Amino acid sequence: MNQEPYRSARRVFWIMDNGSSHRGVASDTRLVKRWKNIIPVRTPVHASWLNQVEIYFSVIQRKVLTPADSKSISELESRILSFQVYYEPVATPFEWKFTREDLNRLMAKLDAQTELSVAA
Repeated sequence: MNQEPYRSARRVFWIMDNGSSHRGVASDTRLVKRWKNIIPVRTPVHASWLNQVEIYFSVIQRKVLTPADSKSISELESRILSFQVYYEPVATPFEWKFTREDLNRLMAKLDAQTELSVAA
């Protein structure tokens, strides 16, 4: 946040999951107090894109990394990349449910909140 372009940006959206180290109002308050242009955004607990990433890594854990017996980093890299080549044709895409209209509504709401806080 102390570097450009973040320092001089009108708004900087920090997208975070709901991890215990940065969850809740106290965390948001600390961030906003330190950086006036920051807007903390939480991913939903059941975010479809996050679930897909977690699913992919759990598949890698089960099918590639167990047992954890690679002799070197290059061997591990090769195993992961080989699995990726195998997995790409059998994996199915997910359907994103957050629409452009949803984004426009969210941005309008954030703009209204920013205008209220600047006026106060």
